[in-house]
Amino acid sequence: MPTSLSSALNNYAIEQFTDTEGDILRRYFTNLDEPVFALVNLPEVVKGALFARYSRTHKSLRRLFLDEFVEDLDVSGDHSIDATVGLAKAEELYQRVFVEYGDDSVAQLGGVHLACEQASNLLTKVLEWGRLMSYLEQSTRYLSYDTRIDGRYRYHRDPDVLASPLGTKYVGELDRIFDTYAELVPKLQEFYKDQHAQGSDIGDLAYRQTIRAKAFDAVRGLLPAASLSNVGIYGTGQAYEALLLRMRAHSLPEARSYADLMLTELRKVIPSFLRRVDVEDRGIAWSNYLESNATAMKDFTENLLGEIEPEAAEEVALIDWDPDGERKMLAAMMYPYSHLPERQLIDVVDRLTSEERLELVRRYVGERSNRRHRPGRALERLDYRFDILGDYGGFRDLQRHRLLTIEWQSLSPDHGYEVPEAVVSAGLIDRYDGVMERSSALYDLLLQDFPEQASYAVAMAHRVRYVMQFNAREALHMIELRSQPQGHPNYRRIAQAMYQQIASKAGHLAVAEMFSYIDLTAGEDGRLQAEKALDVRRSAQ
Repeated sequence: MPTSLSSALNNYAIEQFTDTEGDILRRYFTNLDEPVFALVNLPEVVKGALFARYSRTHKSLRRLFLDEFVEDLDVSGDHSIDATVGLAKAEELYQRVFVEYGDDSVAQLGGVHLACEQASNLLTKVLEWGRLMSYLEQSTRYLSYDTRIDGRYRYHRDPDVLASPLGTKYVGELDRIFDTYAELVPKLQEFYKDQHAQGSDIGDLAYRQTIRAKAFDAVRGLLPAASLSNVGIYGTGQAYEALLLRMRAHSLPEARSYADLMLTELRKVIPSFLRRVDVEDRGIAWSNYLESNATAMKDFTENLLGEIEPEAAEEVALIDWDPDGERKMLAAMMYPYSHLPERQLIDVVDRLTSEERLELVRRYVGERSNRRHRPGRALERLDYRFDILGDYGGFRDLQRHRLLTIEWQSLSPDHGYEVPEAVVSAGLIDRYDGVMERSSALYDLLLQDFPEQASYAVAMAHRVRYVMQFNAREALHMIELRSQPQGHPNYRRIAQAMYQQIASKAGHLAVAEMFSYIDLTAGEDGRLQAEKALDVRRSAQ
């Protein structure tokens, strides 16, 4: 197994630090020269603040720490601390506790902040799989992706592809795609300036940020899935174990290489919680099980489906729900306040009038003064399942919701792509279509010899098919959040369609009644309004 990404993937740009910077960093980061590292010896609030800032900067986490956080910390303490050599005392302690209690749940009690840098946008979706983990990913809305590392555009260079006859073609085509992205960003900024003149009610900073964000949103679809991102992760030992076992079984070579790097760094912090990952009859057997099952299902499905072509499908389709779900939810609302069995409560619900049912819902929901005020677990009594065909960029945003079931198909150009209205209005459609054609052609070239890596070439505007299943409580949270005017138009449209189908197709009017903060408006002015509000808050400080 490879011990470093630089040798495994040949694309990691090692950051250089001065001797003084290195002396400081060694106290807080488990290595200084790999793309995966853990944060230690820092207050939890500092680690959280670092990750919060991480998503909106081009800087690496270590550089961000040096530039913006060191001055607020006392770094004059124990110079004997060196996180890069591991924590022997932690090993002794965790080992003793783990052995004494012999309970997997002990691994839920130790958590780690881990940074995974220069990861492709295919890999980020693998990293963000676990439900019981927290993630922050580098933004495509606030950062330009035409910046370079070591003189190269920021995209993943798979070593097997580069070593093949297609290597030169791969680099040349992706460079041209990034060239077009860099060309169109300022053009879209000028377009939006013409469309939205700066008024007296918004400051210069807020206006510039709005214009930049709208331009980045409009052209993010040009970015290939190979585009690199930084991801901050917080999780328990148990959650990391599950993630690593899955990554080791993954068909994408990049995922398997990162799994090895992550395991190395995590063992410097919570070693005993990850003892079983590479034990032959435990973790290795588990990963082998996952890999063999995936291979068997892929082969069986391909043979079964043959050359069946997909039927035309709407962007969002509610495909499964419980027709009796509202009855059960209303009974669940009363359950903790009664002494009756749930079956009897359902009989009571059946005798209620429509107005009485709505009144029960209103009492349970209460007065929500903002969308963060969410009603209780009675809403978890019913589920909705949606089949979605949307752009990969929007999928990236929705996939980070964790209290649900989400499965997605391989990314390819086969389902066409989204075109932002602004691109057409700005007269840039030919340049945009040219990138999509280039992306699709490169995918086709890679597919035969590199079926797993071929998706790196696919632009984020291309559609991907995925299914999302969640209960009404998560629906309330996700749909209200993703329908807000400042959100990206593509996932706003998906969230709005979900709400409309819950109300009309499922006929769950009592559920629809709870969506006090759903926004069904069209248009792209929400980003401007959000920046105006932020500008007001800045002025008040």
